[in-house]
Amino acid sequence: MRIFDPHIHMTSRTTDDYERMHDAGVRAVVEPAFWLGQPRTNVGSFLDYFDALLGWEPYRAAQHGIRHLCALALNPKEANDPRCEGVLDELPRYLLKESVVAVGEVGYDSMTPAEDRAFEAQLAMAAEHDLPVLVHTPHRDKAEGTRRTLDVVKGLPPERVLIDHLNEVTVGMVADSGCWMGFSIYPDTKMDPGRMVAILQEYGTERMLVNSAADWGRSDPLRTRAVGDAMRAAGFTEDDVDRVLWRNPSAFYGVAPEAQATGADYAGNTIKRGG
Repeated sequence: MRIFDPHIHMTSRTTDDYERMHDAGVRAVVEPAFWLGQPRTNVGSFLDYFDALLGWEPYRAAQHGIRHLCALALNPKEANDPRCEGVLDELPRYLLKESVVAVGEVGYDSMTPAEDRAFEAQLAMAAEHDLPVLVHTPHRDKAEGTRRTLDVVKGLPPERVLIDHLNEVTVGMVADSGCWMGFSIYPDTKMDPGRMVAILQEYGTERMLVNSAADWGRSDPLRTRAVGDAMRAAGFTEDDVDRVLWRNPSAFYGVAPEAQATGADYAGNTIKRGG
């Protein structure tokens, strides 16, 4: 089983996690920029973080046979802090880096006017740089937040938009929109492997992405593998599993992760999109 985790926060994970992931079949990941738990208070702290996602983290992943790509953005939660607004001025030069395969995470946390402004500004950047968009849906008022999100992203081609953190309540509206559908599989919250299999049985495997979203909280970077095993047990074919866990994320991000990189390749952030 080959696995491409399309949303995982390896900055928060250990070397042991990389080793376990490789043993489980993970060969590629996308790490979206997100809230680190401790609020950042100036633009410089974001730039250091972005530099780490472009340099150190890909190097660390490559030591364990995993290709690391990233999505960059001012995340919704911190978009509410006026001290962080300047990140939007710096972001365009980072979007030129070859290992940046999307703009994200963008979207809503509390659905404030500040989040609206940051969301729309970054959608415009994605269009200008010809990048897909990874959209975070809020943990509170998820149905309303997802409806509002779909209204905002209407200006982009739906095949360039991934609406993430979906569940049984929100998947239908996103399926109807033509956007890609993302599901985070957690030990206690969000989705679990059994519920994910039920959704795949109802909606099929097209435009479906499964991720661990593993971060600094209680989470598990092997949840993608658990979904693959659950799909097999439920009667899905090996081709179905490969589509959901490998070919779909490869198609959405427009990359060929089969072209495995080494740590040395990342020293100058020179990995090319498409392999």
